[in-house]
Amino acid sequence: MTTPTAAAAPRRALVDVALLVGRVALGSVMLAHGLQKLDQGGLAGTADGFAAMGIPAPTASAAFALAVELGGGVLLLLGALTPVVGVLWALNMAGAWWFVHRDAFFATDGGYELVLALAVLGLVLAATGPGRLSVDALVTRRRTTRREALAA
Repeated sequence: MTTPTAAAAPRRALVDVALLVGRVALGSVMLAHGLQKLDQGGLAGTADGFAAMGIPAPTASAAFALAVELGGGVLLLLGALTPVVGVLWALNMAGAWWFVHRDAFFATDGGYELVLALAVLGLVLAATGPGRLSVDALVTRRRTTRREALAA
């Protein structure tokens, strides 16, 4: 008979792998969107596009989107600051839904189905954390080890 701890180990490993796959998938999508914005005119071009869509404070909104997509994408790939990045990404997608995609559901019609899925994945990662295969977990382990050493 296996102990509860021994039985939980393979499941925990699967959860960590699933969180890694989710982070890599979302981080890659975020980076791709940020790089696309850079390729299509950078901050100024993105701000012009945002202004044309009626997004308020287009330069600030474009800077936020680029920072979240590029910086947040890299951070998610590493599993660093995952809860913060997940929430910021969900906010970014909420803006995309409100200003661009809310009039239709299917992405093929310019709708929000992809925006919704990406926002929810960001929130799931914010709520669950990045898993043990991440910079966040490495930092937490080091802090815990240091605290335990100081307490001893």
